[in-house]
Amino acid sequence: MNLIAQGISVEAGGATLVADATLTVAPGELVVLLGPNGAGKTSLLRAAIGLIPASGTATLDGMPTATMARAIRARALSYLPQARPLAWPARVRDVVALGRFAHGVTLGRLAVRDADAVDRALTRCDLNALADRATDTLSGGELARVHLARALAAQAALIVADEPVAALDPRHQHRVMGLLRDFVRGGGGALAVLHDLALAATYADRLVWMKDGRVVAEGSVRDTMTVERIAQVYGVGARIIDGDVMIDGAI
Repeated sequence: MNLIAQGISVEAGGATLVADATLTVAPGELVVLLGPNGAGKTSLLRAAIGLIPASGTATLDGMPTATMARAIRARALSYLPQARPLAWPARVRDVVALGRFAHGVTLGRLAVRDADAVDRALTRCDLNALADRATDTLSGGELARVHLARALAAQAALIVADEPVAALDPRHQHRVMGLLRDFVRGGGGALAVLHDLALAATYADRLVWMKDGRVVAEGSVRDTMTVERIAQVYGVGARIIDGDVMIDGAI
């Protein structure tokens, strides 16, 4: 499932949020969007998958994302937005089962194939022991895995995650990114917005760097994760030693 967005521009309230940006995600790769707050990362991500109006073209396996039927798009990709509120303290298993809604199922009426998909997602995210717990009793790291399990249960070919590790401690950040990495190793594609450069360097196959609404660089970690690029995009000094990124402070 190839996501191809070209010449994407987004405007709102008279301001240009994204200007002439290109973004691609292919099966078997984890692409990470990087850039400071206000760089346009979320707007580009949402425009690429057809959730907000934009100029340019964005397709998913050749189908324009902006005009795809919601059910078809939901079966093709799983989207994890920054805010993932739960309206009530549902059981973990029931939240994960929401990932099957795009396949026309309802809670309490899961077919065998749907129940199997939920069980596999719970296992992959190490949630079997928590399956019957209410979500309002979980830690932030546990809840992050629940939402990722919901995305996996959908069995979509592409996962798009906007800051999936926000507010998590380092251990849980690596657990979540490791799950995305496993999904990609299995042939899926993933697009994630991150703020942690070290995490991006560890897990990404390709980086897309944004500043002031524009893509300023795109390529492998080795080719684009440089002290010069970090200074250009974030305005901070940095050192890269044996692949580890260390931030020295504002320039």
